[in-house]
Amino acid sequence: MNKPRTIDAYIDEFTGQARDLLEQLHALVREAVPDAQEAIKWGHPAWVHPSGTILFVISGHAKHANFAFTPSTRDAFDTELSGMETGKGTVKLPYGSPVPADLLRRMIAYRVREHEDDGVLWM
Repeated sequence: MNKPRTIDAYIDEFTGQARDLLEQLHALVREAVPDAQEAIKWGHPAWVHPSGTILFVISGHAKHANFAFTPSTRDAFDTELSGMETGKGTVKLPYGSPVPADLLRRMIAYRVREHEDDGVLWM
């Protein structure tokens, strides 16, 4: 099996609710950071700042998608993420559940700011 070379090709490997969620996340990120370069990193969709630093990565799994930020971004929203399953720098988004678009937009903006203002690189 060939590895996807684009985010669209990655998403095309999914069907149903998984594809719907990944398409929503892709559209949300395109809107929030139109200057970020889209890439495949470690086999998953990633968005790269014009400086060359990875900003965030998404990945599709059997029952959920992960949105991976830096641990510092995830920690900054700890209170708002209570009740959601999270990891060191990730937020788990179950298929079939509403996308917390407003929260993700704010996390995206925070991640861009922490990179541009504070020089926070990828993990």
